[in-house]
Amino acid sequence: MQTQTIDAEQVDRTTDPNIDDLKSRAGAGIAAAEGTILDLSHRIHAHPEVAWEEHYAAASVADVLEAAGFRTTRGAYGVETAVEAIAGSGDLVIAICSEYDALPGIGHACGHNIIASSGVGAALALAPLADELGITVKLLGTPAEETGGGKVELLKAGAFEGVGAMLIMHPSSGPDLGSAGISTTAIGRFEVVFTGVEGHAGGGPQHSRNALSAATVMLTAVGMLRQHLPTGATVNAIVTEGGTVSNVVPARAVVQVEARAYDLAEWRDLVQRVLKCAEGAAIATGCGWAHELVGNPYAPYNPDTDLCARSDANLARTGRQPMQVKFPGGGSSDLGNVSQVIPTTNVLVSVLDTPGMAHHPEWTEHTAGAQADRTTLDAAKVLAWTAIDAAADPELRARLVAEAEQREPGATRAATLDPTAE
Repeated sequence: MQTQTIDAEQVDRTTDPNIDDLKSRAGAGIAAAEGTILDLSHRIHAHPEVAWEEHYAAASVADVLEAAGFRTTRGAYGVETAVEAIAGSGDLVIAICSEYDALPGIGHACGHNIIASSGVGAALALAPLADELGITVKLLGTPAEETGGGKVELLKAGAFEGVGAMLIMHPSSGPDLGSAGISTTAIGRFEVVFTGVEGHAGGGPQHSRNALSAATVMLTAVGMLRQHLPTGATVNAIVTEGGTVSNVVPARAVVQVEARAYDLAEWRDLVQRVLKCAEGAAIATGCGWAHELVGNPYAPYNPDTDLCARSDANLARTGRQPMQVKFPGGGSSDLGNVSQVIPTTNVLVSVLDTPGMAHHPEWTEHTAGAQADRTTLDAAKVLAWTAIDAAADPELRARLVAEAEQREPGATRAATLDPTAE
């Protein structure tokens, strides 16, 4: 991974004193709300909730924004743990996403409490400036990022219709990576069910068809397939059901499998090749088989170059040293689906001086300490300042507004992935 430090003076070319004043006022607003912002982060961290169960977190986000005068909807767009909070009425609609689901067993080891509170902090800072900037601030509390795809459900329901730009941050360990070089993979999760014929393993196996054997053949075929995958494409599979006792040939076996690739066309091809492994295994063992998607597939992240340049410049403005880096992280996010249809920046802001990395149990404690608090406040500034840049830069604003107006009605609702589509 090659990196180069971004020099703040080189990347922050803001010369308009009015923009500087707006950013100063937004920063002051975040400082004034610091207690509220950090209290929200700490409370969400202390009450970890997994995907689709984020009732406490969603209510906490809604409470803060409702108290600040936002037009707030709980259970937004028919998603029980989603929140929508709106301030202003300008023609440029800027969405800021706050994630808040935790990981099973290890809580907020991905730092979604930071994502939630920094997004809220940015929205609080922008609301008093919304009319002056001519923007509509839309804070979306988006559940189930880790699994399930809350943003995909919100896309389907129309939450992103008319949005000109989407802003979000994500905490990281190590250096501040910024946003321009980050990439994520498309991912689809499937459950494959093999159906055989049950029988006595010793007294009459010739009359049986072993579903677990089919699962084993599939896993072997997938293992052989890996040699021929495109760079960066991966497949992982586990057996979740394969019999109950050794003296009975299992008539049912279940394989859960996920396929990832950075390119959508490669991902669709990969999914079909994996399913061929399942089909071949069924034929080889004389078993039946069926498959179904588990949750919403995620698309790769498609960053908007202009917004990323602004968010990286604003990260440097906080005094941090973001890196110019191409970082294929290998992970996936439902943010990718949004970024396929809405200009998006996702800026990675480090929880500095913390060992370990996200999704590891030891990192859970680091997402609520003093450095995490600094990350939260810095990220809130970056998001608010980037929104100001989008609104105050005539060319960027015109592009974002025009693209939003030119989208066909319902276009964002189609930002879902059909693995069989061409």
